[in-house]
Amino acid sequence: QVSLVESGGGLVQAGGSLRLSCAASGRTFSNYAMGWFRQAPGKEREFVAAINWSGLSTYHADSVKGRFTISRDNAKNTVYLQMNSLKPEDTAVYYCAARSAYAAAATTSSLYYYWGQGTQVTVSS
Repeated sequence: QVSLVESGGGLVQAGGSLRLSCAASGRTFSNYAMGWFRQAPGKEREFVAAINWSGLSTYHADSVKGRFTISRDNAKNTVYLQMNSLKPEDTAVYYCAARSAYAAAATTSSLYYYWGQGTQVTVSS
């Protein structure tokens, strides 16, 4: 069992920055590929970014490429999402997720087994 707790969300003006954190507990964090997804009101959950167990491979959705960066610190059992140049359309609940042990990073939400409760990000225009 892996428990995930997101933090760092909030209200920010367009063009601003936020850094989301996801703290993991329960199993060996470094064994798990991690992902960030988001869900806006009335929309389906969508992929934002993913990172493999070592942090050497990362993937970002086209909509956030160049603005968001996923990273991880295995010593702290934490994955981060640095969000810069935020836009109103980035407003959503952001979730971190973990795949099963030793699985590769993925962009499909159904491939992730463990999920956090989410943190709200609101970008005002």
